[in-house]
Amino acid sequence: MRIFQQDATEWLASLPDASVDLLITDPPYESLEKHRSVGTTTRLKQSKGSSNQWFDIFPNQRFDEFFEQVYRVMKKNTHFYLFCDQETMFEIKPMAEKAGFKFWKPIVWDKVAIGMGYHYRARYEFILFFEKGKRKLNNLGIPDVLQQKRVWRGYPTEKPVPLLEILIEQSSEPGELVIDPFFGSGSTLVAAEMLERKAMGSDISDGAHQHLISRLNK
Repeated sequence: MRIFQQDATEWLASLPDASVDLLITDPPYESLEKHRSVGTTTRLKQSKGSSNQWFDIFPNQRFDEFFEQVYRVMKKNTHFYLFCDQETMFEIKPMAEKAGFKFWKPIVWDKVAIGMGYHYRARYEFILFFEKGKRKLNNLGIPDVLQQKRVWRGYPTEKPVPLLEILIEQSSEPGELVIDPFFGSGSTLVAAEMLERKAMGSDISDGAHQHLISRLNK
């Protein structure tokens, strides 16, 4: 596993053209600030369930450049997964298509346990499924609703490793390179290594690096 501490877009710009087999990521999207301001998310500047500081948001206006770099570094006939909420999906889907990706559908992650909220409490998150070229999924029997219980009292926005394993097994083969330019808790990188893929990622947050190093040491 190789990790870097750089801005996501700047880090991607340092990678060679057509060098990545699979990209899975969960940016700290802009709409989280709105949810924080009205108290409908536990993703606070300081998480009550963790000593880690919340990281700065990645503004929607920067996604055009981000997707251009993602498209450049992805090999032909590869997949790209991006976690986001329903508000961010409508903002950034057209940007990814403009960069050249084909959008297939939003996969729904059913977190099993409900979270916070006022109008029907949150229990799901979207995973936008994009493709560059044409690549067949490894298992056509997997549904578009993935049920994995959310991580309780972990790193802010931490994703369960079994959830990432499904995406990695669907869209890559052992020995291929899986990257995450906003690695956060490091779940994608951990899942990739467990499945014998090469793992590489970046995160600008000191807390993310401290958390992942501690996780790997355990």
